[in-house]
Amino acid sequence: MNNTKETSLLFCILMDAIGCFTYAVPVLGELGDIIWAPISAFIFYKTFGGWKGIVGGLFDFTEEILPGTDFIPSFTLMWLWQKITSRKQHTAIIKPV
Repeated sequence: MNNTKETSLLFCILMDAIGCFTYAVPVLGELGDIIWAPISAFIFYKTFGGWKGIVGGLFDFTEEILPGTDFIPSFTLMWLWQKITSRKQHTAIIKPV
């Protein structure tokens, strides 16, 4: 998904919100996580691609499958990381030697 286009912050927030909403229904939250964790990890990989997608997808899967860790905004954190690192790369290119 992110090969030529930039990932939307709104999309990342939505994906993180879906992960949090699996706990909206008591008892069914854990079952929802079992279903959602591999789906979320796959979407993460397809969204960010490359080594970031693989490592982030594994982290996202672990975060979604473990109880009590759904509050971690994996997609949004990766979006922020990409913004910060892309600005550093652009600054390094523009900066005179």
